[in-house]
Amino acid sequence: MKNTLFTAPIAEQIWDKKYRFKEADGTPIDETVEDTWRRIARDLSRNELRHRKQFYRALEDFKYLPAGRITSGAGTG
Repeated sequence: MKNTLFTAPIAEQIWDKKYRFKEADGTPIDETVEDTWRRIARDLSRNELRHRKQFYRALEDFKYLPAGRITSGAGTG
């Protein structure tokens, strides 16, 4: 699925290769970058459920980009 939020093809390629959550066989779990933001917000707000929307709003539209380890690991078990 093509993500229209990326302004450059390389940005989408980096997200796909480094930060998109996938099954062991490479099948994407995060279908869109918004799914990635939701996964991160859900995991980081697990102890602050009432603030989940705030976590998501901070991430959406690339307003805030957590460190790569957070982006690739949050919510992946």
